[in-house]
Amino acid sequence: MLELQEVSFTIRKDGDDVPLVDRVSIRVPKGHFMAIVGPSGCGKTTLLKTIAGLNPESAGALFWDSRNLSEDGDFSPSEIGYVPQFSIAYDPLTVDESVEAATRLRVRCRDTAELDQRIDQVLEETGLGPISDRQVKVLSGGQKRRLGLAMELVSDPKLLLCDEVTSGLDPRSEREIVRLLHDLSRKDGRIVLSVTHSLAHLELYDSILVLHEGRLAFHGPPEQLTHYFSVSDTEEVYPRLATQPSERWHNSWQKHRESYQKMMEKNRALLVASGDFPTPPAEAIEESETLRLPGFFSQFATLLSRRWRIFFRDRGQVFLQLAIIVCFPILVTIFSDKASGNIRRFSDTRQSERAEIEEKILVSSDQAKVGSAISGIIMFQVVLLSLMGSNNSAREIAGERPIYEKEKFGGLRPSAYLASKVAFLACLVIGQSLWMAFFVNFFGTFRGDFIQHAGFLLLVNAAMTAVCLAISSLMRTAEQASLLSIYLVGFQLPLSGAVLALPENIEAFTRPFISAYWAWSGSVEALQPQVYNAVKSVIDTSLSAREICFYALGAHIAVALIATWAGARRPQWD
Repeated sequence: MLELQEVSFTIRKDGDDVPLVDRVSIRVPKGHFMAIVGPSGCGKTTLLKTIAGLNPESAGALFWDSRNLSEDGDFSPSEIGYVPQFSIAYDPLTVDESVEAATRLRVRCRDTAELDQRIDQVLEETGLGPISDRQVKVLSGGQKRRLGLAMELVSDPKLLLCDEVTSGLDPRSEREIVRLLHDLSRKDGRIVLSVTHSLAHLELYDSILVLHEGRLAFHGPPEQLTHYFSVSDTEEVYPRLATQPSERWHNSWQKHRESYQKMMEKNRALLVASGDFPTPPAEAIEESETLRLPGFFSQFATLLSRRWRIFFRDRGQVFLQLAIIVCFPILVTIFSDKASGNIRRFSDTRQSERAEIEEKILVSSDQAKVGSAISGIIMFQVVLLSLMGSNNSAREIAGERPIYEKEKFGGLRPSAYLASKVAFLACLVIGQSLWMAFFVNFFGTFRGDFIQHAGFLLLVNAAMTAVCLAISSLMRTAEQASLLSIYLVGFQLPLSGAVLALPENIEAFTRPFISAYWAWSGSVEALQPQVYNAVKSVIDTSLSAREICFYALGAHIAVALIATWAGARRPQWD
């Protein structure tokens, strides 16, 4: 049984406490199908999230099978299923792949046979078997709702919470979903709570809970709804609610709740007698209690495999990555000829004063020409790889935040999720950086320690990828993360000091945070002495030792990953 005792959820707004859910008390027995209805903004979704534990109750207590959830811990991931308003599946995947990934992330199966059995069972229950090979992006609204249910049923939850799963559907699809939820409530004593704005098909529910401005106005059998509110049709209930303050409706309900509770108990007794409430077998109860989550490596492998599958099926993303990898090195090589010129050396023989002056002018001219070209090409590579890093990860977490939050609620370990992202992005970083280094070197040899230069290109790409991944994990939307990442890359060139030296007081403050500076400085330090001197002759910015550059970029990566971890762990439900 699920029981709420005077449960409230309050937020702070303009210095005052505003109750979004106010003193709600209900009892829901096993095998019960309940609708939560009410006008827009009345607190339906807030109440559902409070029951799920996503909103910590401000007052009152919630009990599940006589267990105080506030004191003894929240639901275990296998006990509860939550179907939100948004889609919880990736468009490029098929129905079968989506359900399989959900099963692998939530259920520790003994072998492949058990895994296949669970997948086939939920596909059959939700009527998705005939379309299991279709991609999510081609499904209708009703089919996507069924898929959301299927992905929750893989762990056989005893409490299923559905938030507006019938919104936006045509009448036929809506009735099919409500009928499906009704049937699911009759299996193994499962409780199904469905938030809906629609007042259609109420006869399929065992009880109706009506909220008005966060307060309980009614909870009783559907056939008593119009009688209680003294209306002739259910469509008149919402206008009727608006005629009185919510506090008055709540007080009225407190006086009549016992009589309506007895009506529901009587109806339930009749249904039990008619066999509409089958008793769940003991083995099913035992199985649900022993259900365990998969381990870290199992979740990691599932996430990484899914990420690569999504990547290769997104033709736009694959084309963009190929275009970047091919075009960016070509852009650099266009200017490589200017960096391959000779730098005159001073003559060892004694010359006239005029000849020495002319020689100095020629040497300085060579140094200025070659030094500025080499410095610019190195910075060009660094900035392009920074841009690649931003493109790699700016949307990586923020773009799928709702799905990630839902999977985390279902038992996904943030550590496994973050590790899968790092592994996927590491492959992109290594491929992009080494290809850039080798391609440019093939058409214009790097005049120094090539391995060291390639290492710094790899590090700056990794640093910018990690920083933008951190931004992606901390922002609420992909648009915010992308915009901030673009600004970050845009400031790399002017603040690095490679083009124009910054004032010392500004340089000392900004330099530690500019990845482009450390990669550019480390690569310049790897140049041959004569080429290094040529670069030094045309820049005013001081250079740092190679070891310092290496540790600075390593620190950028480490700090960014820590920030990513913090952002990934923090709940960010809408």
